[in-house]
Amino acid sequence: MLTIDIHTHIIPEHVPDFTKKFGYGDFIRLEHHKPCCARMMKGDKFFREIEDNCWSPKKRIDECAHHHVNVQVLSTIPVMFSYWAKPKDCLEVSQFLNDHIAGIVAKYPKQFVGLGTIPLQDPVMAIKELERCKKIGLAGIQIGSHVNDWNLNATELFAVFEACVKLDMAVFVHPWEMMGEQKMTKYWLPWLVGMPAETSLAICSMIFGGVFERLPKLRVAFAHGGGSFPSTIGRIEHGFNCRPDLVAIDNKVNPREYIGKFWLDSLVHDKPMLDYIVNMFGADNIALGTDYPFPLGEDRPGELIRSMAYDEATTEKLLSGAALSWLNKKKELFI
Repeated sequence: MLTIDIHTHIIPEHVPDFTKKFGYGDFIRLEHHKPCCARMMKGDKFFREIEDNCWSPKKRIDECAHHHVNVQVLSTIPVMFSYWAKPKDCLEVSQFLNDHIAGIVAKYPKQFVGLGTIPLQDPVMAIKELERCKKIGLAGIQIGSHVNDWNLNATELFAVFEACVKLDMAVFVHPWEMMGEQKMTKYWLPWLVGMPAETSLAICSMIFGGVFERLPKLRVAFAHGGGSFPSTIGRIEHGFNCRPDLVAIDNKVNPREYIGKFWLDSLVHDKPMLDYIVNMFGADNIALGTDYPFPLGEDRPGELIRSMAYDEATTEKLLSGAALSWLNKKKELFI
């Protein structure tokens, strides 16, 4: 059964020292301190240890074969977004990352699909890079759950979403720069608490801001099973109903009406929760996503879906059907 993982991250093996080049900021660079391993450095501070499966297409293909995954959708590591940087510098970083992913996709078109990153802090520049992403063979873009002080309902960002529809580009929303991070310095709480909240912030912003209402053909998938949104939709809907003066100011449509009009990945680490989102959104809108190759991801990609007592048709939708519809790709491209 064709298996497509829509949530995987990659970085080039060698990254320029952008901090040194631009003369400011904490851009990510790599320190290759031993074979098949590197330290991601955020300026001069250690950020994360990674292994060669984070940059080697061949290593990824070998591991995919072991896990029975046929296709990975590649996107950059969110810390690389660099929305805080000067737009022209962020554009240079984005182009470097996008060219790297496009090169892998061109070399291994049956094993990989690519998503780009764009300098969203400058929407005009972002649209130009979005257009270039299309030309170099990428299928969409990955964006953050917010862009500096803008949530995803920001007027400034709407033209980017319009361009995604026009160019037939999918959008993958990933949490980053988590809210309340300064209050969550222990226990890895930004990743455990902040990330689910960030994803719900992104979904609610797009719903209440009328983005989905105005752009019904926009194809958006959200990471980590939609974060805390699915489990709090009752509260969200109740707030919409009891205080429309605060909630329904830009969109009068009940937020529950948008369930099934965007996609979630399956990364929930829990059988009852997977069953919950499948029942709520439908298998057509839940796509395998694993956060490969990071530790908060699924250890054995696809195992949770395959462990469920779903019929073959439902399992096929979760393993590839939903991904294909989100990407607007035909199954035959990967067989």
